[in-house]
Amino acid sequence: MFYQLSIVQMSKMLQNLQHILDKGAAFADSKKVEMAVLLNSRLAPDQFNLTRQVQIACDTAKLGAARLSNTVDSAPKHADDETTLAELKQRISDTQAYLATFSEADFANAATQKISQPRWEGKYVTGEEFLMQHVLPNIYFHITTAYAILRHNGVEVGKKDYLGAMPYKS
Repeated sequence: MFYQLSIVQMSKMLQNLQHILDKGAAFADSKKVEMAVLLNSRLAPDQFNLTRQVQIACDTAKLGAARLSNTVDSAPKHADDETTLAELKQRISDTQAYLATFSEADFANAATQKISQPRWEGKYVTGEEFLMQHVLPNIYFHITTAYAILRHNGVEVGKKDYLGAMPYKS
């Protein structure tokens, strides 16, 4: 179940983020607005801009998977120096490619392992707590915020863009 909740769900949400960004690019093109205006937009003065929201969504996905599988040292590093839509889309693609390297077996011990981060000052959570209370809420927050920034700027995105394709059955 950890594989489904982490790899499958995060990959889908990153794909949806790509789609939302594409709609942002089409909007910018149609309105003759520089895409950099959207990439630098934010909802509040003390909030990260769209570019940083995308970067953090990618970091959440890759580092979440790496920590849950106890492979954090092999996670790709990013310089956080993207300034264009093409560079952000490449980062999303690179993150998706990294996520595709995982299998269900990589998460066999994920639920019970102790996970910590430097900013937690020696405290830890279990893998289950980490996934459910940190990783998933964090990726949803940053993708939702990216969506909201674009929506706030007039990009016609809706819930279906955010949710992506649903696995409907007949």
